[in-house]
Amino acid sequence: MLLSFNPARRRVLGTIAAAAIVLAFPLTAASGALAATPTTAQLMAPGPLPDMWIGKANAPVTIIEYASMTCPHCGAFHKETYPELKSKYIDTGKVRFVLREFPLDQFAAAAFMLARCIGPDKRNAMVDLLFDQQKNWAFADKPLEGLRNVVKQTGMTKKAFDACLKDQKLYNQVMQMRDIASKKFGVNATPTFFINGKKIEGEMSPAELDKVIAPFLKS
Repeated sequence: MLLSFNPARRRVLGTIAAAAIVLAFPLTAASGALAATPTTAQLMAPGPLPDMWIGKANAPVTIIEYASMTCPHCGAFHKETYPELKSKYIDTGKVRFVLREFPLDQFAAAAFMLARCIGPDKRNAMVDLLFDQQKNWAFADKPLEGLRNVVKQTGMTKKAFDACLKDQKLYNQVMQMRDIASKKFGVNATPTFFINGKKIEGEMSPAELDKVIAPFLKS
C-alpha cells in the first residue's frame, strides 16, 4: 500500500509556531504531461539537496526511494524490508540506495530538515531513527514535541532544533525536492521507488523486492 497526497483532503496538522516557521504546503498534483518513464540521466541529475547514497558507487542496481517521514507504509518498509535490503544487497555491493524527500505534511518536512541539519555523515542515521520511532512523534498528540524528544537522542540541542526549523532556505530545498519528483517523475504517493529506472509504487515485502531486483543481477 502507499499513501497519496490529495490537496483537497489534506489533514490540518496545526502549526510549528514554536519553531517560528510557517511550513505551508502548496502541493500540486503531478502534471499530465509527464514522460511515461524518466531517463536515468533525469533521475540521477543533481537536485536542490545532495543525495546521501549508501552502497557501492558502481553497484549493478540503483534504488531511489521517495518517502515521507510520517507515511506509515514508508515506516513499515524501513522496519520490515530495509534491513534485509541492506544486509543482502547494499552491504554486498549489489545495490546503491538513496532516500529522497517527498514530505506529505508539515511534520514530515520538519523531520527531513532536521535530518539534513544533523550533518551529511549522520543524515541517514537520523532518518533511520525517525522511522524506527515514528509512532512516538508522527502519530503522537503533540508531534512537534515528540519530534524534539526523538531528535534529542542524537545530541541535538533545543537551540539547534529551533534554528534548523527556522532555516527558510533548507525548507525551500526540501519542497523543491518534492516538486521535482512530482513534476518530472510523476511521484504522487509514498513510498515510490525507482529501481534501475523502473517505477514501483507502494510498500514492498522482502520477497517482492527480491523479485524486482533479481532480473538486474542476472549475468
